[in-house]
Amino acid sequence: DIQLAQAEADIQLAQAEADIQLAQAEAGIELATSINSGIKPENLLETRAKRGDANAQYILGLEYFGGFGRVKDYRKALEWYQKSANQGHIKAQHELGGMYYYGNGTTKNAKKGVEWWEKAANQGNVDAQYNLGIAYQKGYGNYGSGKDYKKAITWYQKAANQGDAGAQNNLGYMYSMGLGIRQNHKKAFEWYQKSSNQGNIDGRNNVGRMYLKGNGVRQNKAKAKEIFGKTCDDGNQVGCDNYRLLN
Repeated sequence: DIQLAQAEADIQLAQAEADIQLAQAEAGIELATSINSGIKPENLLETRAKRGDANAQYILGLEYFGGFGRVKDYRKALEWYQKSANQGHIKAQHELGGMYYYGNGTTKNAKKGVEWWEKAANQGNVDAQYNLGIAYQKGYGNYGSGKDYKKAITWYQKAANQGDAGAQNNLGYMYSMGLGIRQNHKKAFEWYQKSSNQGNIDGRNNVGRMYLKGNGVRQNKAKAKEIFGKTCDDGNQVGCDNYRLLN
């Protein structure tokens, strides 16, 4: 779980950088106009946000969250995400859900986080769909309350259909273990393979396990060893451990 959470954090941070760069590029003409009007470039985004521009509010939240050009401040990030999300900004709703779910800049409130993720997910946000899958698979309340495998599958399926490699891997796991759905190793293998084809390390390791055990595919220990070797070469410890077991 710790490794998974770290991977998600890295992805969100990288996405934040990309979103900010895109916003800056899109704002180029407006920026030049504003400079001519006497507005300093560094104040443009905040000026637009204060005027109610939902996208500017979202970008400002990203900057405060990641410390991009500003002092990192989760409370201010939360404030601007909230303003943007209240106007229906889908990405802001997703980010706001994460703030509540993990307790960044506010008291942790997983239920409220899930509610905001659902708002974004229902509008097609793939990251929110994936996060909901995890939340419902593992349970997000005290002592695992909130666990609902059927809902987890629903959201993993939506995200997987949009090409999310992590969701494809996790959907394969649900089929493999028979969690909330009839166990089906063939479908599990298919989803693991789709995930692996996108470079997902967990998906690749799971494809190796399926070949090793002959679940959903003809057993092929040589193929399994080859796959584990490749994941090991990519620096994955699980792949290395599995490769050694086959030597």
